[in-house]
Amino acid sequence: MARISDETRRDNESAIRQVMDRLLAGEIPARSKCDIKTLAAQAGAARTGFYPKKNRDGSPRQGPYQHPAEEFERRLAELREQGVVPDPRAAQIERLKEQVAGLKERLAARDAQIDGLTDFRQRVLSQLAAQRMEIERLREVLATPSNVRALPNSPRADAPYGSDS
Repeated sequence: MARISDETRRDNESAIRQVMDRLLAGEIPARSKCDIKTLAAQAGAARTGFYPKKNRDGSPRQGPYQHPAEEFERRLAELREQGVVPDPRAAQIERLKEQVAGLKERLAARDAQIDGLTDFRQRVLSQLAAQRMEIERLREVLATPSNVRALPNSPRADAPYGSDS
């Protein structure tokens, strides 16, 4: 693999920092995100240079653009902590996630309300069925012949039957 010259590395780092400032300011190209991939593509640098490498003996070493990548990630995290989301798509995704969470809560509350109303309806129907059965039983009792006789209506309905008043 060919090594890049110090001048090329400085030029690339300068381009990376310019692109980093634009991305963090919210100037994100269409169909892109505020991430290392976009940073590398817009700066014209190889994305692999932003990540650590391994020497032939297996020991780790810094990638040529790992410091700017770490700075980018740090600045992006700081902006997010402050509540600023430079990527409008990411902000929209967060807003939609919050909206979905709210809708899920409302749906759960409605489901609980529907379950309660369903239980209430079932209890009411059971009570009505029991009352109807009791009314039918009492009508049958009245309709069957028995020793019980109905008392005649008194001329004065407001006085109890058999009273002298």
